Amino acid sequence: MSTVFNVLAILFMVAVVIVLIRGLINLLKGGSGSTSNKLMQARVVLQFVALCLIMAALYFKGG
Repeated sequence: MSTVFNVLAILFMVAVVIVLIRGLINLLKGGSGSTSNKLMQARVVLQFVALCLIMAALYFKGG
């Protein structure tokens, strides 16, 4: 069961990196502020989900 959580956590961490890079590109291009705000909110939510999955993996691992 912890393997599933490990794989999901890695996928969400990759998603966090992708959203972060998109936000940086938007910032460097001088994109709209609302897009930057939405990307920041998405990054925070993805980080929260990734952290919850990591904690679940540790819980089910039993160590």
